[in-house]
Amino acid sequence: MTNNLDSRLAVVILAAGQGTRMKSSLPKVLHRIGGRPLLGHVLDTARDLAPSHVVVVVRHERDQVADAVLGVSPEVVVVDQDEIPGTGRAVEVALDALPGFDGDILVLSGDCPLADVETLGAFVAGHRAERAEATLMTAVLDDPTGYGRIIRESDGSVARIVEQKDASPEEAAVSEVNAGMYVFAASALREHLPRVGTDNAQREKYLTDIVALLRQSEGRVAASIAKDVTVTYGVNDRVQLSEVGRLLNARTVRRWQLEGVTVVDPATTWIDVTATLAPDVTVLPGTHILRSTTISAGATVGPDTSLVDCEVGEGATVTRTDATLAVIGAGATVGPFAYLRAGAEVGDRGKVGTFVEIKNSTIGEGSKVPHLSYIGDTTIGRNVNLGAGAITANYDDLTKHRTEIADEVHTGSHNVFVAPVRIGEGAKTGAGAVVRKDVPAGALALSIAPQRNTVGWVEKNRPGTGAAEAAARARSAQEAGDGSQEAAHG
Repeated sequence: MTNNLDSRLAVVILAAGQGTRMKSSLPKVLHRIGGRPLLGHVLDTARDLAPSHVVVVVRHERDQVADAVLGVSPEVVVVDQDEIPGTGRAVEVALDALPGFDGDILVLSGDCPLADVETLGAFVAGHRAERAEATLMTAVLDDPTGYGRIIRESDGSVARIVEQKDASPEEAAVSEVNAGMYVFAASALREHLPRVGTDNAQREKYLTDIVALLRQSEGRVAASIAKDVTVTYGVNDRVQLSEVGRLLNARTVRRWQLEGVTVVDPATTWIDVTATLAPDVTVLPGTHILRSTTISAGATVGPDTSLVDCEVGEGATVTRTDATLAVIGAGATVGPFAYLRAGAEVGDRGKVGTFVEIKNSTIGEGSKVPHLSYIGDTTIGRNVNLGAGAITANYDDLTKHRTEIADEVHTGSHNVFVAPVRIGEGAKTGAGAVVRKDVPAGALALSIAPQRNTVGWVEKNRPGTGAAEAAARARSAQEAGDGSQEAAHG
């Protein structure tokens, strides 16, 4: 929370619903888009409004939802809705958690993640300018099915809100709908909420019934039509989840473009709201930049790359790579077809090449692992070059061990380093070496067995195969050639 709190503003977030249409064991408000749960986005926006109080109302899977809230926002007050259903009851129990508060209460839904601070700030300001006791945010929809309808008087003022299941055919034809966001004077809620009943099709205590009660007591009710209807979108099923996720991502990508990031194909680029990109970063198609990933200036990422909680240094290039909890240094190159697992660190100007997997290992400054290699639990020094097919065998069937490869080491192709083992500074290894013992600095390590050829093995052990027939033809041709040479020299 910021230090410049608005002492006259409290935010109540409704997160008690089951969300049956999601058909999920996970509470609806905890489904994720853009790197955060739906409820997390609403909490972020509430925090940015700097209210003096934030109250979240829970019921379904209350412990799971409450833990998710308090884990990121411990200053929030979590209250439980009782067995009385409905949004009116949810706000009523929230109000009980705000004794003595007599300012404005902004009511939001935990499943509406697109409402931004600019829209809601203007919404609250409009409520105050109108000196209203209640202000509703509304939207005009081509298809209002499922939403409560805004019924206005002949002079344009708000008369009441009618829920879909309680609407007459004429009321159901109205295209202006309740967006589910409200600002109330706390005094108006305290006066009228106890009078709201459950005489409706759902047998619920509707918050929207306060509008009619206010009208009866000549209270002022205002309405603010959302300029951008997408800020009112809620999530009730998986289809809406993906649609709202797409809209949030488009908003996020556009924000980074305006900050100086080149995104070649926004339609195939996904950037979580928790990620950070510097100016002059280039993001190529098919790239996912997820969670707390940070990318420094001048780096190029993609195409077809996924980075989760990674750090990418200035001027680095990451191509067709899957990386999680990895650090890639300035000027380093990674990929194509590289896999960086948790704990992988590639030093400045380092290289991780094609079909290379790195796990819990440090690749030193200027060092290269170019081709077809697995490097696990390894520390590699500066200016090292590993030949193609290098493997650090870190597991002995009981425990993991580390390999250390010191500065300026160059290894041959197809080496296996059996941990724990240390390769000293400037050492060399021959092709095909299996290194089981430490190699001193400046030494050459070879692992050589004499080659033995067993003549006729295929014809004897694989008779009738194409290989045996080819071998027999070649042997016959060779014997015939040797005979001709002997006759010529006879």
